[in-house]
Amino acid sequence: MALARHTDPQRPYTRRSFSPLFVQGRAWLAQRFVDAGLTTRVDPAGNLVGRRDALRPDARALMVGSHTDTVPEGGRFDGIVGVLAGLEIARALADADLTLEHAFEVVDFLAEEPSDFGVSCIGSRALVGALSAEQLASTSPQGLSLGQTIRALGGDPARIGATPQRRDVAAFLELHIEQGPVLEATHTQVGIVTSIVGITRLEMVFDGAAAHAGTAPMRGRQDAGVAAAGAVLAVRELAQQIDAAGQGYFVATCGIVDVRPGASNVVPGQARVVVDARSEFAAAMERFVDLLTVRVQAIAADSGCTLARWQLLSRNGPTACDPGLQQTFEDAAQSLGLSHRRMASGAGHDAAFVARIAPMGMLFVPCREGRSHCPEEWLEPEQLARGAEVMLAALLRLDGAAAPSDGGVAP
Repeated sequence: MALARHTDPQRPYTRRSFSPLFVQGRAWLAQRFVDAGLTTRVDPAGNLVGRRDALRPDARALMVGSHTDTVPEGGRFDGIVGVLAGLEIARALADADLTLEHAFEVVDFLAEEPSDFGVSCIGSRALVGALSAEQLASTSPQGLSLGQTIRALGGDPARIGATPQRRDVAAFLELHIEQGPVLEATHTQVGIVTSIVGITRLEMVFDGAAAHAGTAPMRGRQDAGVAAAGAVLAVRELAQQIDAAGQGYFVATCGIVDVRPGASNVVPGQARVVVDARSEFAAAMERFVDLLTVRVQAIAADSGCTLARWQLLSRNGPTACDPGLQQTFEDAAQSLGLSHRRMASGAGHDAAFVARIAPMGMLFVPCREGRSHCPEEWLEPEQLARGAEVMLAALLRLDGAAAPSDGGVAP
């Protein structure tokens, strides 16, 4: 709640990455890291890192974290709980005067949410060598490049490239609110994430013929709006079909429908639809795209329109959570007497990128009515406390599983 006070008062709770409010929140957080006994720095990618050293100087790091930036009017907990739970674990270790075999790190990743630079998960991408030179050179509406902005936050864009910046992470764990209704509806205290969905975005444009809405007969119209409506319904139908077939978690949404010229008395001459589809398994996504391709071509023909554009905007594959870490979370939850279930994450997370350099695991805690990315986003303190307890119990188990030869985590 203290961090939430760093918000645009006209749009609570808004703390966009790179904004003055974000910088204020970062300064507040950095001081909390120092107070908890963590050695604190900003890495080349612009991530804020707090570190508690290990008993063995050659040991790799057990890393936890998430992000503290928000979407506009986004909420107080999305991402933030993952960072502050790590801070609480650091405090608990300090209170117990306990030094782990592994180094312990808490990371606030830079700009997980979509930014003014047209890219999300900036800090985690850069950490693992997945932030391209083109993305680093992209500019904001204010005319500053992403590289310049990272430097202003204390990072070093000259050290961001195609090579991962870290090779010493034994495991990465991220605590997050579910952002969905399943845990609350099933009265389950924690969720153990099996995978982070892959996200595919598709764009289709239908060309018809604009006409007077009053004088153009219904027969023979080339109504691009009708084609767009058919595409929206087809997306829903196919997503329901694939989801019902038991091919893992699958959802699809038409979040952009742009009909032109956009006048109430004009038959639309053009319509643009953008599809956001998310799947736990790559094969299910491929099937969806294949089926939708056939359907939209038929929809265009049936409505007297042409499919002027059909293109893939972006595709990120799904990321599986490490099976061993899933079991570690389950063992930790059982040891604390907490109910749990395994489930996929329908949202993207920094963890998906960190998985490229280390075993990765995610833990969910419930949020009220499954609401997120809105001011009403909420969870109870005891729900967050349970998640932090499971995270600490899991970390202690991983620390005890250290392989003496290399400081790693046993499979």
